[in-house]
Amino acid sequence: MLVSVMQSASRSVLLGCWVMISLAGLFFPQHAQAQYWWNASREPVGIAPDPATNPEAIIQVYGARAFGWRGYFGIHTWIAVKPTGAQSYTIYEVIGWLRRSQRSVLAVYENAPDRRWYGNMPEILADIRGDGVDALIEKIDLAANSYPYMKDYTLWPGPNSNTFTAWVSRAVPELRLDLPPTAIGKDYLGYRFISHAPSGSGLQISFFGLLGVLVSAVEGIEFNFLGLSFGLNWNPLAIKLPLVGRKELGLWSQPLTEN
Repeated sequence: MLVSVMQSASRSVLLGCWVMISLAGLFFPQHAQAQYWWNASREPVGIAPDPATNPEAIIQVYGARAFGWRGYFGIHTWIAVKPTGAQSYTIYEVIGWLRRSQRSVLAVYENAPDRRWYGNMPEILADIRGDGVDALIEKIDLAANSYPYMKDYTLWPGPNSNTFTAWVSRAVPELRLDLPPTAIGKDYLGYRFISHAPSGSGLQISFFGLLGVLVSAVEGIEFNFLGLSFGLNWNPLAIKLPLVGRKELGLWSQPLTEN
């Protein structure tokens, strides 16, 4: 009898996931770029504040559809910081192909923060400025340099670039970062199974980023099945779907914001 109940529950879960993925398919992103990496644009798009005219401290988190076919499933994320008075931004991101040369996958360098990710348009996921931000920048640097997967990278289910961004945001909850469900890898906790949600608030239970649940005042509630996240946020009211991202229900009739 127990086996029958478990089989029935498994079928229900699989059916629910199939329905959610089908709904997500209605809004499947059409713009993820599939092109050669060597001729794909890495030009800035002009959405980052100019350091020359903005002396205040700035933290921004960006996301853009991943390169090639991966972009149909998820995004690549990175963090940009500019201390007070600095004339350039420092970028923190994990880049998987650095592992091929036995280097650390964490790249820290100065550049424009809003460059296209190999053709794909970046979007700002968090933007914090002004008083107290310099102290947060120091916390970000400390968290980045304590990232535990410097030599590891796995596209799915992690650790990857989104695992890194989530690691930092857990350490700096003041960012109140709500990573979209397209940030596959954000739920990877390694051999830990319980932690704060990626925003650094609430509670998350995750088994290697493949199965889990989180509840947080920032993210709302999310369920993770095989790395795909489904959820609901209540402030503002929004639905979260894999492949697509987050859609505010009050804006359902408006064009989808893909993230």
